[in-house]
Amino acid sequence: MGITLYHVEGSRSVRSLWLLNELGIDFDVEVMPFTLDALRSEDYLSIHPLGRVPCLKDDDTIIFESGAITQYLCEKTGSPLMRKMGEPEHAEWLQWLHYAETMAVHGASLIQQRVFIPSELRSDAVKGIEERRLGQTLSVLNKHLADREYMLASGFSAVDTNVGYSVQLAQSFIPIEKWENVVAYRDRVIGRPAAQQSFPPNMR
Repeated sequence: MGITLYHVEGSRSVRSLWLLNELGIDFDVEVMPFTLDALRSEDYLSIHPLGRVPCLKDDDTIIFESGAITQYLCEKTGSPLMRKMGEPEHAEWLQWLHYAETMAVHGASLIQQRVFIPSELRSDAVKGIEERRLGQTLSVLNKHLADREYMLASGFSAVDTNVGYSVQLAQSFIPIEKWENVVAYRDRVIGRPAAQQSFPPNMR
């Protein structure tokens, strides 16, 4: 028993793997193939009813949203990577934790256009809209990061494992060089040893 992370390399479950490596606690990883046969198998659907990743199993507790996994692990371990209720940055910590998913939604739509939708059904209009929206999310980050190294002024937190992954995903779809603060941020967070342990080689 203990903690098991169900993980697909390069997917949003990198967020959870990265945080686990930052926390330095004992856990197991069940690496799943990125196939419908594996993710929609009867065994896995009994754990995650939508057949997606990440999914965290902690003894009899199952959590399958990456933001919720982040908060759960920080609360469980009492990690300083969380900003708790009553602390000055608590609301900001929560905001950026969930903003990471706003960013990733546009990336997920672009993955659908690139990988899963048959070529004859793909839409240049949808692709263009999602790329612009993704760029808008990066513009917000770029402004926010003008006076700080990490998402919170006090320093690195679990939020950076979520936002950092979304930034790294974004650069798979659009050039990010014009957002200089975002690029510098990406280099800082992805260079961390725990991040290097968590990303596949083609995303480091």
